[in-house]
Amino acid sequence: MTGTDPPAQRAWLRDLLGALVYPLTSNGRLLTTGVATGVTYVILVLSAFPQFSAQVLTQDLTDLAYAVTALTREVYLGTGWLGIGLVATYALLTGVAVTNAVALVRRAQRAGASTFVGIVPGLLAAGCASCGAGVLGALGFVGAMAALPFEGNLLRIGGIALLVIFLGRAGDPRTCSIDPT
Repeated sequence: MTGTDPPAQRAWLRDLLGALVYPLTSNGRLLTTGVATGVTYVILVLSAFPQFSAQVLTQDLTDLAYAVTALTREVYLGTGWLGIGLVATYALLTGVAVTNAVALVRRAQRAGASTFVGIVPGLLAAGCASCGAGVLGALGFVGAMAALPFEGNLLRIGGIALLVIFLGRAGDPRTCSIDPT
């Protein structure tokens, strides 16, 4: 980036950096991000092949680790390292978004119920952005995923872009101004 960037772009990049760094500011936030990232990764991988996931997990829930490792291998075989990287990036950005959303909800609860109601649509939009290509698989559209160019990687890139835009707009939740009136 050069010094001739418009101020709005610089502000957006500063807000994006603030949003990405926020989970690193305490152990609790880092733990929340890690748990949300792990859960998101598991959900994305399991929903990539929902029939296999259902068969394995209905037999024995303790086979979750086997299902995740087998399906991670399948994602790798289908889309290579790019697919694994996109799923991991997706999960990590979702973990950051969840941590930031929790902070915004806590601030909104202190500010009042009407502010909390105003934040809910934004949280739902972030949630939709984080569902990714896995939702198509969970809804039974595995064939549609296979028909997509690049085995759904473009859809994953689109979801990552939406998450990055959301995080850049939201910024660091500690500096977000919530007006109590």
